[in-house]
Formats: sequence, structure tokens, C-alpha cells
Amino acid sequence: MSMKINSLEIENVKRVKSVKLQPKEAGLTILGGDNNQGKTSVLDAIAWALGGNKYKPSKAAREGSAVAPKLHIRMSNGLIVERAGKNSSLKVIDPNGQKGGQQLLNSFVEELAINLPKFMEMNNHDKAQQLLQIIGVGDQLLAFEKEESEVYNRRHEIGKIADQKKKYANEQQFYPDAPKEPVSASELIQQQQTILAKNGENQRKRDQLRQLQQQNKNEKQQLLQLQEQIERLNAELETLRESNKQTVDDILTAQKTVAMLQDESTAELEQSMTEIDDINRKVRANLDKDKAEDDANEYKHQYDLLSKQLDDIRSKKAHLLSDAELPLPGLSVDDGELIYNGQKWDNMSGSDQLKVSTAIVRKLKPQCGFVLLDKLEQMDMTTLNEFGTWLEQENLQAIATRVSTGGECSIIISDGYGGVDTATNEAIAEEEPAAEASDSPWQGKGAF
Repeated sequence: MSMKINSLEIENVKRVKSVKLQPKEAGLTILGGDNNQGKTSVLDAIAWALGGNKYKPSKAAREGSAVAPKLHIRMSNGLIVERAGKNSSLKVIDPNGQKGGQQLLNSFVEELAINLPKFMEMNNHDKAQQLLQIIGVGDQLLAFEKEESEVYNRRHEIGKIADQKKKYANEQQFYPDAPKEPVSASELIQQQQTILAKNGENQRKRDQLRQLQQQNKNEKQQLLQLQEQIERLNAELETLRESNKQTVDDILTAQKTVAMLQDESTAELEQSMTEIDDINRKVRANLDKDKAEDDANEYKHQYDLLSKQLDDIRSKKAHLLSDAELPLPGLSVDDGELIYNGQKWDNMSGSDQLKVSTAIVRKLKPQCGFVLLDKLEQMDMTTLNEFGTWLEQENLQAIATRVSTGGECSIIISDGYGGVDTATNEAIAEEEPAAEASDSPWQGKGAF
């Protein structure tokens, strides 16, 4: 069960002369009045009474008063908190009459509930961290966000490199008629030498044929010359005939061989050797383009993988927050900042900032059922009523100040000396203590 303030009495604290108040159990209790009348002094006094001496005002006693400050607060569970006397000593008494101290108050009083500006003045990142720690996902979400940042930065760099590689590949000239590999001059020379050697062998065989043909011619001439000497040279003739027969056979063989010979041209190789530098330039250009496109595709693949990883991380973050028990519908954390109804803190209205702050503070220590709010004049009446209704729905007690003397105020503080009962709009007078010297003929209090 959350603790609330049932009643309070404040005397001689800062601008306050005497204020008695019974706040609403849930919803808004508004301290109204003009500027510099003591409204904020009431909130400072409550913070001092419940939060300890670190909230004690530097000039706690009302200026000109001979009576020491006095604070008396009764909590909803019957606990009584008092500060009185020259040293404003703390006295805490539970319903059973047992005494306690500041440690007991700290067990149910949330520091930010009595010092909401401390939360509201945090930067947006710290506010978000406060919320995440409350709902128990701060460390896990921080790890996700760190991983997300690293992956995002890596993907960004990969994307830039991929774009550069693709642009470079597109700018490279391509020669579709060039071979796939660079041409080697030594290989062309070797091929040429092989062909030349083959052609030389062919020429040798042609020369041999011509020699045989010439030999045949000579032998025929000799035959003609020796015909007249046939009888005398029969033996020689027979020898020559045999020789001629062999020669003819050799000729036939050589003719068949020569008929099958086919010379190969070196013109293409000579042309290739002439154009080798240009061909290799084209080949290297094509290889560079292929390499650039491969690089671009590889970085594009890495970029796509990192994009998927980034989507997975963001999905985990979303599920982490959606599964968490957030203190206010529409409230979330994105990129380390509070988001409410799609708006970051600096784009929220003043009333939304108060609502978010109040909800987070309530979540921080649920047993603290009240919060102190200053300067609600930033809210129009419609927003003020909506905020009050929301507080009632949340069963949360809020004691707030507002520069106003209208009917929305629960009590009017006037010059710190008294109040106006808003039910009758009449001043409430109280006799001045004997030890107090004052020019004021009356002392007021607000009660309802």
C-alpha cells in the first residue's frame, strides 16, 4: 500500500506564517496565490520534513519571526513526522507510539517525489536510463544499443565502400573482344619459332623433291645419250634402269608426302605481337572491371547481412520494451531517449513532461503515493483537469502550486500570512502568537 499525506501543519518556514492542509487522497491539491506569496515555501517545507536536512532551506525560519519553524505531518498509515524547536529536530512516531528516524522515512519517501525538478532537469538520456533501470531492462537495452550502434556504423562504412566500388566498376572501360587472360610475348615467339621450324622442314623436303626431279632429268638425258651405245652399255643401262626405277619410286613417295604438306601462316601471330601491348591493356582493363564488380557485390552482400543484423537487434529492443511494464501508456525509449506519444522530451508539452515525470517517479518507489509539483500555471484548465483525472485514476496524490486565485485552487496563500477558503472565498483569521511581532492583524489557513 502506498503512503500518502493525510494532513500537514507548517509554521514560520520561509514565507509561510501558518498553513494547515488536508490534501486530497488522490488527485490534485493546488496551492494557489500570486507570485512570491509562499506557495513554493509549502512544498519546500514538506520536502524538508520528509526528506531530511539536505532539503532544509538555507534560511528556513521566516524572516522577522521570533518563533522557530514548526512542521507537523500525518501520513496515511498514522505515522507522525514533526520538526520543531530551535534546532528543528526530527521526531517520527508510528501509530503504536514507537519512535523512528530519517531511515524510516527514506524507506517509503522517494527522493524525486519531493524533488521532481531534479528529475525534470536531467538530460534526456539520463531520464531514459532512470526509466530503464526502474523497469529492469537498462543494462540489456544498453547492450543492444551499443551493438546496434556498432553494426550501424559498420554497415554505414560497408555501404560507402560498396557504393565507391560500384561507381569505380561502372567507370572502368570494357573490351568485349579482348581475351580473358593477358597475352605473353614469349609464348607468341615460341609459337612462331615452332611454325618456322616446321616450315623449314617442309622447305627441305621441297628441295629434296627438286633435287630428285633434276636427277631424273639428268638420268633421262644420259639414257638418250646412251641409247646409241645400248649394246655396249647394256649392263650400265640395266643399272641405270634400276636406279631410275628406285628414283621414280622415291619421287612418287616424295610427291605424296609433298601433296600432304600444308604451310601455316605466321601473319596472325605477327599481328598479335604487333598489337600485344594494346591487347594486354584491354585484358587488364577487363580484369580490373571484373574485380571491381566482384568487390562491389561482396560489399553489397556484407551490407545486406549487416542490415538484417540491425533489423534483428532493433526487433529485440522493441520486444524488450514491449514486454516491460512501463509506467505510462505511450511511453518508451528510443536511441537512449524518452519518447512519449511519439515525441521526445524537448517536444513534449509542459503538462506531458509533468505526467511522464510523475509516472516514472511513482514507478521508482511504488510505496510512495504522493508527489510535489511546482508551477502548474503552465497548464490550461482543460489540461489541468485531465492531469487531475489521471492522478485519481493512478491513485496518486499530488500537492502542487499554481499562480492563480481561481476556483481550481484548494487553498490560497497570500503574503505567507494566511489563506482563503475557496469554498466561501473568505479570509480565515487566527490569533497571532504572543511571541511573534507582526504587523498583520490575521493569520490564515486553508482546510478542506
